[in-house]
Amino acid sequence: MDRRKFIATGGAASLGLALAGSSVGAYTMRNKINVGVIGTGDRGTGLMSLLRQVPDMEVVACSDLLPFRLENALKMAPKAKGYADYKALLDRKDVDAVLVAVPFGVHTQVVLDALDAGKHIYCEKTMIRGYSDIKKVAAKVRASNKIFQTGHQYHSSRLYTHLVEKIQNGLVGEITAIECQWNRNGDWRRPVPDPKFERIINWRMYKEWSGGLVAELCSHQIDFANWLLKETPSRVMGSGGIDYWKDGRETFDNVHLIVDYPSGVKAKYTCTTINSLGDYQIKVLGKKGTVQIDYDKAWFFAEPNEPKQYGNVDGVSGATIKAYDNRPGYQFNLDHKDPTLQALLDFQEAIVTGEEPLSNVVTGGHAAMVVQMALDAIHNNKIVSWKDEYTLG
Repeated sequence: MDRRKFIATGGAASLGLALAGSSVGAYTMRNKINVGVIGTGDRGTGLMSLLRQVPDMEVVACSDLLPFRLENALKMAPKAKGYADYKALLDRKDVDAVLVAVPFGVHTQVVLDALDAGKHIYCEKTMIRGYSDIKKVAAKVRASNKIFQTGHQYHSSRLYTHLVEKIQNGLVGEITAIECQWNRNGDWRRPVPDPKFERIINWRMYKEWSGGLVAELCSHQIDFANWLLKETPSRVMGSGGIDYWKDGRETFDNVHLIVDYPSGVKAKYTCTTINSLGDYQIKVLGKKGTVQIDYDKAWFFAEPNEPKQYGNVDGVSGATIKAYDNRPGYQFNLDHKDPTLQALLDFQEAIVTGEEPLSNVVTGGHAAMVVQMALDAIHNNKIVSWKDEYTLG
C-alpha cells in the first residue's frame, strides 16, 4: 500500500498499530506523537505554528535559553512545559521526537544528546557544522533506530519532487548549468530588547554560532543541486565580504559561489543582503530549455527551434540577430502544500512507517559538507576539492 494512503485511510487505529511495531512504543496507546521543541526563536515558533496542522502530533515541551522567547512559545502550546535547559526536556520519557531549531553552531551537541535520549529528530538546516562532526552525527544516526530528518523543506515540496523527476527524465535535455540566487535588501537583524542578548538573538551575524548566508540560505539550493544531479561536487570556489553593513557583524553580507560537479555541470550561487531584485530563484539550464523555480511556483522555457538569423549587430559581422525571442514559458500547475508544512507531515509519516525521510542524514550531510567547503573556500581564498571521506553513502 502507498504509504501516504496508509496514513490517510488508517486514522488513529492504524497509527496505533504502526507505532506498536516501531522503535518507540510509549506512544502506542495514546495514538499521538509527543514533540519537544528545542530553540523557540523565529524558526522554532514557525515550526510550532505549522505543527498544528499535522495530525497526531502535539507539542508537550519547549526549551530556550531566553525566558521571553520560551514564554512566547508556551502561549502557542498551552499544554506544554517549558525548560531553560534542553537536557531536562530530553530526560522526559514521554517526549518521542524533537524539533531542533537552535543556532547552527550548537547543532552537533544537541543532536548527539537527543540521539542518546532515544528521540526521533527533525534538525533544521544546515544539518551540522564541520566535516568530522557531520560524519560523527551520520554514524550515530545510522547506529540508532530513530528517524532523522534534515530541515531542507524544499526536498519535501511536491512541486520540487515533480520538477526533479521531469528534469531527470529529460525535460531540459542535458543539464549544462544551474543558476541560483537568494537576494534580500536589509540588514538581516532581529530586534534586541537588551544589548546583552545581541549575540544570541542575532547569532547569524557571528562566526561562533553561524555559517552566515551560505549555511542559512544557499544551503537549500545546494541541497537541490545535489539532489537533482545525483552527485556531490568535485570542487567549490567562492568570494564574499562585509561590504555594506559595517555594523560589527562577522559573517558576510554577500557571497558568490561556483560549484563544479563531476558531470561537468557548473552551479552558481549568489546571495546578498544589499539588493532584492529577483529574490529567490533557481534556473536549471539545458540544451532543450530552462526550468525556473521560485518558492512555490515554476515555469518551463523551451529553446527556440527555428534557424538562427545572422547579420551585422553593433558592428559585428556574422552575429546572431535574434538569439532568443523571449517567448513566454508555461507554468507548472501542481497542487502542493507549503514546503515546511509538507516536511513536517513527512516527518510524522516517517516516524509512523519507519521509512527514511526524503531529506535525511545523507542528503543533509552532503549539503552540509558542501556548505563547509564553501565557507573554507571563501574565508581562505582557495579552491576546495571534495574528498572521498566526505561521502556518507
